[in-house]
Amino acid sequence: MERTFDIITDSGCDMPQAFFKEYGVTCVKLGFTMNNVNYEGENGEKIDEKTFYQKLRAGAMPTTYQVTGETAKTYIEKSLKKGRDVLVIAFSSALSGTANSFFVAQRELGKKYPKNTVCVVDSVCASMGQGLLLWYVLQKAETGATVQQTATYAEQCKGKILHHFTVDNLFHLKRGGRVSTATAFVGSILKIKPVLHVDEHGRLVSVGKTMGRKKALHALVERFFTYRDEKETQVFISHGDCLTDAEYVRDLLLGRAPELQITIGYIGAVIGSHSGAGTVALFHKGKKRE
Repeated sequence: MERTFDIITDSGCDMPQAFFKEYGVTCVKLGFTMNNVNYEGENGEKIDEKTFYQKLRAGAMPTTYQVTGETAKTYIEKSLKKGRDVLVIAFSSALSGTANSFFVAQRELGKKYPKNTVCVVDSVCASMGQGLLLWYVLQKAETGATVQQTATYAEQCKGKILHHFTVDNLFHLKRGGRVSTATAFVGSILKIKPVLHVDEHGRLVSVGKTMGRKKALHALVERFFTYRDEKETQVFISHGDCLTDAEYVRDLLLGRAPELQITIGYIGAVIGSHSGAGTVALFHKGKKRE
């Protein structure tokens, strides 16, 4: 059934361009600066994920920036000028100011276009967790639901999108203030690998530690089977240029639950700037976040 409204998201969802094209979703790009060069965003240079992670491993320390209010306003207004209602699924407000930019645009444009509806949902999700929420939202929209009905569904669904992930190196989390310098130093020396998730407020939270990489990957799988909703089969895995490890997690999952539909993709440069190379993240719908 044809959708009666437009859907906008941002590149914090780490979904590929082919996905946006297939579903008719507009993606607004966050940006970053690396080695004094601006990348992506509205006017920055383009860069592929492989090259980005090569630079990161070589010592580059990128800084990221959010979607601005003016940019958010421009994208929403394109749809409103055509008489279309708009639903925005935005990157977690606990990790970026992007959601707030969309809320500001919503308030301003609501006065200018009183006959149209703009709904903004703070996904409280990140990377392909945001992408998975978007996928569920699209399934709902295709049933013929209105923009308000779909936004209500998104609000009900977002707290059930579970994020389990591990990083290979604690340096980038330390640089972003996610772990202490002492924790990062000791973890690196002892080869301790953290297991983290995103809580109900969209914040990164440590939920465990393992000795070594393989144990950390197995811990992600165990968390999946502990918290999964068995009626749901859609699973997304994103990785920071470590496809072999992502495939290892996929194979562990399929070995125990062959009915799962698993999609693997890259962690994009903006989130990768904070999580680092070697991150593996597992996303699925569960009963509720902790």
